[in-house]
Amino acid sequence: MATTGGFIAELKRRNVIRMAGLYLVTAWLVVQVGATLLPVFDAPPWTMKALVMTLAVAFVPALAVAWMFELTPQGFRRDAEVPAAESIAPRTARTLDRAIIVLLALALGYFGFDKFVLSPRREAALVAEATRAAAVRAAALPARRGNSIAVLPLANASGDASQLFFSDGLSENLIDALSKFEGLRVIGRTSSFRFRDSKEDARSIGAKLGVAYLLAGSVQRAENTVRIRAEVVRTDDGSAIWTNLYDKPYGDLFALQDELTRAIAVVLKAKLLAPEAKRQDERPPNGSVEAYSAYLRGKFYADRGEDGDMRLAIAEMTRATSLDPKYASAWAALSRNWTTLAALGLSGDEAQNAYAEARKAGDVALTLAPDLGDVYVARGWLLENQLDWRGATEAYQRGLELSPGNLQTMFSKASMLALQGQLDEAITLTRQALDNDPMSPNWWNWYSAYLSAVGRLDEAEKAIRDSIELRPQGSSAWAQLTIIELQRGDAQAALDAARREPEGVWRDIAVAMALQAGTDRAAADAALQELISDYGDVAAYQVAQVQALRNDADAAFEWLEKAHATRDPGIGNLLIDPLVMRYKTDPRLAAFCAKVGLPAPANSQTKGI
Repeated sequence: MATTGGFIAELKRRNVIRMAGLYLVTAWLVVQVGATLLPVFDAPPWTMKALVMTLAVAFVPALAVAWMFELTPQGFRRDAEVPAAESIAPRTARTLDRAIIVLLALALGYFGFDKFVLSPRREAALVAEATRAAAVRAAALPARRGNSIAVLPLANASGDASQLFFSDGLSENLIDALSKFEGLRVIGRTSSFRFRDSKEDARSIGAKLGVAYLLAGSVQRAENTVRIRAEVVRTDDGSAIWTNLYDKPYGDLFALQDELTRAIAVVLKAKLLAPEAKRQDERPPNGSVEAYSAYLRGKFYADRGEDGDMRLAIAEMTRATSLDPKYASAWAALSRNWTTLAALGLSGDEAQNAYAEARKAGDVALTLAPDLGDVYVARGWLLENQLDWRGATEAYQRGLELSPGNLQTMFSKASMLALQGQLDEAITLTRQALDNDPMSPNWWNWYSAYLSAVGRLDEAEKAIRDSIELRPQGSSAWAQLTIIELQRGDAQAALDAARREPEGVWRDIAVAMALQAGTDRAAADAALQELISDYGDVAAYQVAQVQALRNDADAAFEWLEKAHATRDPGIGNLLIDPLVMRYKTDPRLAAFCAKVGLPAPANSQTKGI
């Protein structure tokens, strides 16, 4: 003990400890400043690594110099050669203390400046650059836009915000009606509606959506009159090739819609796919405009998706079916709304009662209109949330046969094929849907998951970065990139991606995953235990994924069973999950898949990590 105490006292006397502190604070400042300035001068990636390595290697020699030499008024002299009476080590110590304090103050100041000033600017610059790059890529694509159009949301010119549902409903109706014309590619709602109130010109929007024409205009509803102003604009030069103004009594709304659709079709020289496509499936059979308005209002609430909106949507769809009991589209929408409420907002008996209402409404719709695509989409959504993936696939397939232009149905069918391990077909269908609705971040997210499942990692990374460009603060996108980096075996890149996920459950899951691939086992263990403590009851499947990354097969299967017991929807992703599919040949996984209604894992095209 005396020897140790004496050594420490000698370290202090020779200012070695102070030199270590000064060196570490200085090195941290140099690294932070280097990380900011080197990219400005386009320094190659190895420059930063070389700087860090140099500082790390120089640490020991710096301490050795502090141990062996003393700074005197005559310069550096060996410590042993300086008489005690001539030593200025105490004065040097005070100087070092002051230097450390100054550098710590600078470090804290830089940290605050970076966090609150530089970091937000970097994020904004990254988003702006990503948006600009996306526009450049879109503009650089071959100009094979063909006969294609995007219906921008018609402006609500009524002066009454409560009428937004009406203008949005007519816009969606035009998208649906125009999609029934042969040789005309119509961009989906998600992408078109991103340009609501946009100040961008026609060329810019056309480049981003990849279309030759835009349909824009406004809707004004006043008492018993509807006025629609519409124009078709060329995206290559911004010129209007057709403009018209319609003034009709509200009771003639359906005739007005037909007249507008026919006029646009004539302008674009498009023909109906089939004679039966002239019928607008979303209209009530008895011609009640009031029932149709209730239907449009219900769709508006369902699309908005804020707290309580789903119950408002259910109330409006119920009103529409009471105004016309044979309104199959409203019954189908009512079924979808009950399913969504059960899946996203309820649990236990309340959820089961809502699912029962969804099935009852869907049965009515099937009886009324067995040849209506929306009826099968509603049934597929119900079966999907009740974990009947095979039944859901069949329902979506029938819906797509009846409404081949319905992009949401196309995507839904693709997702069901993917969940059963049929990734190649799922990728093809999802890509087809994205070609016609290219600004849907959620679809890009799933497309990335399908690509990563089959090992097409570069394409998967591009897809997920497209999703992030469209929705920088979106949930789970960075977690998906974390999985891609884990598949590549790059633990640091995985952790970097995980830490960019917005705070919340997905960030905690992603960080816990990334840490399992690193060398800090204590951090990995702690992250797993924290995940179990905080989310074990609601994210059992994700705990199973983390256990799989640890290659703890027994724990992974234990948590899969917990996920099944809690009806965790995550188990539906099992056959596209490269983490759990590392046990693809394990008999326990085959038995589990059989129990939950999934095909045998051996039949999945997913490659385990």
